[in-house]
Parts: sequence; structure tokens; C-alpha cells
Amino acid sequence: MSLPKTIDLYDTTLRDGVQREGLSFSLDDKLKVARKLDQLGVRYIEGGYPGSNPRDQEFFARARTVTWENASIVAFGSTRYKDQRAEDDPWLRDLLAAGTDVVTIVCKHSAFHATDVLGVTPEQNLEIVGDSIRFLRQQGKRVFDDAEHFFDGWKQDRDYARAALRTAVDAGAECLVMCDTNGGTLTNEIAEIVRAVCAELTVQIGIHTHNDAELAVANTLAAVQAGATHVQGTINGYGERCGNANLCAIIPNLKLKLGIDCVTEEQLRSLTEASRYVSEVANLHPDPHMAFVGTSAFAHKAGYHADAMRKTPLSYQHVLPELVGNQGRILISELSGRGAVASKAQMLGLKLDSPERARQVVERVKQLESRGYQFEGAEASFELMVRRLDADYKPPFDLVDFFVLVETREGRDMLSEAMVKVRISGQLIHTAGEGNGPVNALDNAMRKALTPAFPHVNDIRLTDYKVRIVDEASGTAATPRVMIDSSDGEATWTTVGSSTNIIEASWLALADSYEYGLQRATRA
Repeated sequence: MSLPKTIDLYDTTLRDGVQREGLSFSLDDKLKVARKLDQLGVRYIEGGYPGSNPRDQEFFARARTVTWENASIVAFGSTRYKDQRAEDDPWLRDLLAAGTDVVTIVCKHSAFHATDVLGVTPEQNLEIVGDSIRFLRQQGKRVFDDAEHFFDGWKQDRDYARAALRTAVDAGAECLVMCDTNGGTLTNEIAEIVRAVCAELTVQIGIHTHNDAELAVANTLAAVQAGATHVQGTINGYGERCGNANLCAIIPNLKLKLGIDCVTEEQLRSLTEASRYVSEVANLHPDPHMAFVGTSAFAHKAGYHADAMRKTPLSYQHVLPELVGNQGRILISELSGRGAVASKAQMLGLKLDSPERARQVVERVKQLESRGYQFEGAEASFELMVRRLDADYKPPFDLVDFFVLVETREGRDMLSEAMVKVRISGQLIHTAGEGNGPVNALDNAMRKALTPAFPHVNDIRLTDYKVRIVDEASGTAATPRVMIDSSDGEATWTTVGSSTNIIEASWLALADSYEYGLQRATRA
């Protein structure tokens, strides 16, 4: 079977995706995500279930005031209640009130679910499906049949599953979306069943998979290769239980591996940004190891990998990261060789003028990592380490010493105070600062010392602070590693410090953050 030239992408992040544990979108959040999906080139955006809550009803009202460039907004609902006429059913009326041209209606395509969940006979269920779709079509709506539990229903009673599909088609359904609702169907089964249905029916066939067996993306691609031309999924694979099929993997696989123009090349280059944008709106940490769009998707750690990557970018990458808006990274660790160090330095705009210099950097990395440092995510500290090996390097300031006091007394709040000495252009600066904790006090004292000479310090802000125990078996005597994320409003960077004393580890990471930020401002 030849592959289709294009695919209709259907996103259900705003409905199925929000069923993920811990995920909730405000009304403004839903509109932001919908706009991003529209820019990405998604054909259909499922906005929610208008019968379930006032927020979804308001979303559809607001969506009608927006000019969408690529997408049609879709309302999702269910068939009529078993004892209700379609024209009197409140769920169907809510679907009509959403005001969308397209509606998706969930229909039971499993005899087991008809009898044991809906509490109707299989024949009554077919009447419900037909009545509901026919009524919506009579009201001028384009109707997609969300064939719930289709694959399980097919395996239990394929004749009944076929009958449900034909009922939907006869009633006017435009697309039959075959759902692996429980997420347990194997890929070969998906392909076989989709191929059989496509051979019997001429209506458009869609695929909607869940990831309970870690097969959602593979099952979606198999369905496309078997004849499906409508693909449903969510950004970042958000969804109930183990999630839905991940559009951030489906889209590049369709376009780059199968040659199907589901989005433009420009839209594909915005994929990584879209993934991270939705993560930010959802207030969820993006998975760094996610295929195509994760920060580690094109990261290379082994020395011989890095050396090969310097020679040709496809030596250890299946696609160029730029195609999906991502970028390659060389990770520096005690496993790194001179090739990895040279590649990393080149990416950072640094020159290692001899193999001996690269060897010095490698030895320094191994030495520091044996003391608890980790440079994989702390590229700013790595860059400073390389620069400090240059005899001509002049840091903007030199650390002299610091003193931190943490005190609590009965009847008063805990006090944190820090005193810092730094040397700037030969002048010793001695300042003190208070804070709500020892690191905050150190930060405030450092700012006082540096600001008169470097006003740019006022633009630098600590955005994240992480502590990790390096040797857990040592208990309270363990060595902590501190990672600090900082930003000056234009760029972000990460620094690291490690010591048997958590305050010193924080001090080292904090000082690196200021030194890198000031060096960056000077280079700019």
C-alpha cells in the first residue's frame, strides 16, 4: 500500500492531555496552547468537552473570536443517553452550543462495553451511535466518530466492531477514528486491523493510541502505513495513565522518515520550541530524554562519539537536530577524551591551540569530577574552567574569603548573615548582607561588593537552585553538589560547585555564575 502524501494532524492536548495526573490548564493557558498548535500546523485542535465544565464552554466562546491560520477547533462529546432522544439530549445540545464546525463524538465499538459499561444491549448501542451522529449531521456539523475501545472490541467480536463502524458511516460520520483506548494492543495487531478496515471502507480512517505498553508512537506510525490518514495525539505525550501518542515524535517521523508532508519545513523547525512552550504553560518539567525535542536527544558523551561528530554530524545522529529546532551537545565528563573536549570548546567559541592543552582540560575535568563536580549540565562552569587554564586570563574579580552566620534564638526568626571579601582591580572589597537563608545572604553580599564596579550585576538573577548528594552512603557527611541556573534576561546559564560543605559548594557555583555573566557582558 502506498503512503498518503499528507496526514490530518489532530491534537487533543486540551482534552485528553489534561487527564494526566497533576496537569491543569486555565482558560488563558488553553488559548495559549491552541495558538501554538495552530502555528505548528495542526489541522484540528480538540478544545475540550463543553458539557463537562464552564471553563471549556468559555474556551469555545473565546475561540470563536480568534482567527485561526491552520486549525479548526473541535468540540468533543458523547452519544445520547440511553433513555434520551437525540434532540433532547443535554450532551448533544452542549456540543451544538460550542459553535464549532467539527465535532468528535465518542461511540462504543465494543459489545462488552455496551453491555457492561453502558448497560444496554449491543443492538441498542448501535441505535444510540446512529441516532447521535445522524442528529449532529442534520444540524450541519461535520462529525468524527471516536471509536472507543475499537481494537479490543475487534479482537473480542470483530463482526460487532464492523457493524458499529458501518452504523457510524451510514449515519454520516466523516472520519472513523480507531482508538486503542487501553493502550495494550501490539503494533502488528494495529497494522493488521487497520489494513482490514481500510480494505472494507472508503471513508477516512483515523488512529488514536495510548501509551500503556510504550507503543503509542509505533502503533500510530504502523496505522499510517496500513492506511490511516488522520492521526491523533498530544504534545509531549500528555494524557491519562501513561499518556497518549506523542505528536512531538509522530510529526518528525511522518515527515522525515516516511516523507509525508504533515507540516512545512519551517513548522517542523519550530517543534522543539513548541514542546518546551507547552511544558512551560503546563508547569511541567520537560523530559530531557524525549526523542527529537529533548535537551539530551542529540547529546553525546563518549569520547569517540564526539570525535566522530566533529567529522560528520550524522555519524551518531539519525537526523540533523536543526531540522526539528533542536541542537547538538557535547557532554563533558570523566569519560571524555581530547576529541570531546575539542568539540565542546569549538561549540563554545573557545580555541584549544594544541593537543597538550586539550589533555590539560581533560585531566582537570577528571580531577574535579572525582571531587563531586559534574559538567554535563553546567556548561558555564566548564567554559570558565577552560578559560582559567589560559595564562592570559584575567577574571573580573578574585574571591578572597567569606563568613556565614546562621543563628536562631528564642522569640525571634532565624537570622542569616554573610560577609564577603573580593578583590577587584587590586582593591579589596569587604561587604556584608542578610537573607532568608545562607545562600541568599551570600548572594546579597556578593551583589553589594560587585555592583559599584559592575552595574550589569543588577541584571543577573538566580532562577533555579538544585542540590544533589554525591555519595549518599555517607549520610550527613556526604558531599553535596550545587547547580545554579542564572539569567540576565537575554541568556541563561548553569554553574556548578561541589564541596563537603554545602555552603562552600553554593558559594563556588554562585561565584561562577557572576563571573560568567560578567564575562558574557564584556564579550557582548
